[in-house]
Amino acid sequence: MVDMDEMTSKETQERQWPAVTAVVATRDRLELLRRAVDAIIGQTYPGEIECVVVFDQSPVEESFAMEAERRSVRVMSNTRTPGLAGARNTGVLAARGELVAFCDDDDRWEPNKLERQVPAMDGFPVSVTGIVIEYGDHENVRVPRQAEFTLENLVRSRIMAAHPSSVVFRRDAVEGIGLVDEELPGSYGEDFDWMIRALQYGPVKVVEEPLVRVTWGQSMFAQKWQTIIEAIDYGLRKHRVFHEDKRALARLLGRRAFANAALGNRREAMRDAWQAFRASPAERRAYLAPAVASGLVSAETLMRMAHRRGRGI
Repeated sequence: MVDMDEMTSKETQERQWPAVTAVVATRDRLELLRRAVDAIIGQTYPGEIECVVVFDQSPVEESFAMEAERRSVRVMSNTRTPGLAGARNTGVLAARGELVAFCDDDDRWEPNKLERQVPAMDGFPVSVTGIVIEYGDHENVRVPRQAEFTLENLVRSRIMAAHPSSVVFRRDAVEGIGLVDEELPGSYGEDFDWMIRALQYGPVKVVEEPLVRVTWGQSMFAQKWQTIIEAIDYGLRKHRVFHEDKRALARLLGRRAFANAALGNRREAMRDAWQAFRASPAERRAYLAPAVASGLVSAETLMRMAHRRGRGI
């Protein structure tokens, strides 16, 4: 009689497990960073894992550096454009692994993330997984589906279930996809911009399991409304795909309307909301932004309501 556990163990030993570099960009959040790094180093993945921690506009904490069998942590300063995009690129360019992964400093991987995700890639240049969103006492499981992970759906809905902390990609794919865009205002939406280019480069493999725990409420972008507006305008100039799909265009115009409303720019908010409505009457932000601009409800209240449901504005 065949022992299935023994067979699985033998397959694990015989499989070729490519080296993985996990890039963690960070700034002044050492306690959260320690949790993220521990989850990376503690993976059940049989192959080599190096964690590259890039300190952006903050002192390098040498105590994180370590070397062990098949596990290491390297620490360095952001040597490129200040901000998240430059910090990520510093790590990507320093990576030694065949595969490169991202993890935000306030998130953490489930112990079996890489062990589940890497074999599933099987020729795909990029892979993502699902997530568990933690917002205070609330948890929401969000899992993208392979059939739904298309460029059309991405630009229409952003597919937040495919979080950057779940991304793994082949290092040589950077030649086709490009680095993270350091010209994006405030690095806002750099992951969205990169994923648009990734899907234009080739198909993305979705592992339909929640393998990352994402902490909401810690984002440095939470209420930087002017930066958000500038980044939306940048994206509209950069990507033709937003102008080729009215629902995608309406989503961005609706987000710009909401940001203007949160800033108290009533006239601009109403203008953007009307443009969003004209592009797609189904765009919900076309209705939320005027409510905020008129003082019927605050932007913060709507954001808290959305976050409790594991969603964003």
